[in-house]
Amino acid sequence: MTAPTKIRFPGKLDGIRAKLAMRMEARLPGHVGPYVRTGPVTSNWGYGRGTPIDRWYIERFLDRHRGDIRGRVLEVGGDDYVRRFGSAIEQVDIIDINSSNARATIVTDLEAPDIVPDATFDCFVMTQVLYRIFDVRAALRQCARILKPGGVLLLTVPGIAMVVDPLDYWHFTRLGLARAMSEAFGPGATEVEGHGNSCLTTAFLTGLAAEEFDTSELLANDARFPLVLTCRALRV
Repeated sequence: MTAPTKIRFPGKLDGIRAKLAMRMEARLPGHVGPYVRTGPVTSNWGYGRGTPIDRWYIERFLDRHRGDIRGRVLEVGGDDYVRRFGSAIEQVDIIDINSSNARATIVTDLEAPDIVPDATFDCFVMTQVLYRIFDVRAALRQCARILKPGGVLLLTVPGIAMVVDPLDYWHFTRLGLARAMSEAFGPGATEVEGHGNSCLTTAFLTGLAAEEFDTSELLANDARFPLVLTCRALRV
């Protein structure tokens, strides 16, 4: 049996990268010294060890924009985040392409035009969904159309992530997402941010959890290694 290729962290890392590298070495079981196996520690994004690192960024983003999650709100697949982070909720709708979802109040493909009436929602919470839609531009046009004037889309997408879904079409860069959002919502109506750094992205791919790192480490963003991209888009 061929021994797996081993990857060694660079020996002259400084500052936060050195600290994160050492932290990872100490927390990856079954490794010798600074070596990392080619396969992940867990294949479920860190569930079982704690909060997946991408979800830490997503939930922090939604918490920061609690005031936008109000009125009539739409969420994909379920309503967990709306219920957890929303305020002054009047009505919650769940959209899903899968008709077997008994909780879905709207069953449709977001690529399909004009299924949902114009200007219906005050807020649309759409986390880690856009990458599974092939026609991204069509979907974002629908997102903008179904929001009321002054309504807000709270969107998250993967930057760097493990590919496990057969419908995993896209991962995004900040520039690509910003351009697509601007086309759908208009110039100046969107705020796109990247979250993560090289070591935290590596930790996520390896299957470590957010609780295994300090908040200061999680907040050390490096634009070259976006684990998660978040966007607040305003329907003007």
